[in-house]
Amino acid sequence: MKVIITGATGMVGEGVLHECLLHPAVTKVLIINRKPSGISHPKMQEIVHPDFFNLAPIAPQLSGYDACFFCLGVSSLGMKEPEYRRITYDLTMHFAETLVQQSPHLVFTYVSGAGTDRSLMWAKVKRQTENDLAKLPFKNTYAFRPGFMKPTPGLKNTLGLYTFINWLYPAMRKFFPDSVSTLAELGQAMINSVLKGYPARVLEVRDIVKLAHA
Repeated sequence: MKVIITGATGMVGEGVLHECLLHPAVTKVLIINRKPSGISHPKMQEIVHPDFFNLAPIAPQLSGYDACFFCLGVSSLGMKEPEYRRITYDLTMHFAETLVQQSPHLVFTYVSGAGTDRSLMWAKVKRQTENDLAKLPFKNTYAFRPGFMKPTPGLKNTLGLYTFINWLYPAMRKFFPDSVSTLAELGQAMINSVLKGYPARVLEVRDIVKLAHA
């Protein structure tokens, strides 16, 4: 299958890209970034496009794909709602609405976050994004809600916090299995969502782990 990935210069996107490049069923990967990733691979193509609110120049290059793994996102820490909404909701919806015109038979997978059912500002914005993406006429849409993820060794964009608390992962996996996974499992689950499907449109951590090993 042919896959589009956004956010490959971040921890989650890089981890998902890593799994796609390893997986034999993935034959082509197009990554779209606002800055160069520094990654090179025979089955990977990169588009550096600084303005995700103006996709017209690259829209024709988005046709013929089977999946999009949308891993682009920001933390809400220190952000007011209008700014956070613009990046989290407006940008995501603009990208998806452009993409559905080019590849309507595509499976769109959105990386949301654990706790999106809560009443906090960021959760409301992400929940609206999940809901409105599901209304677009793609072949299928999924919202993945990962929690704590054990980083994939050797990748360069691992967040510092994860490096410091990585040693807690075995205990967290044992005592809080519905809250933790590996970054590799997230990528594998996203690939399997396209290859095998999943009955739920919104996947919590336990669903992500289950689908990763399906």
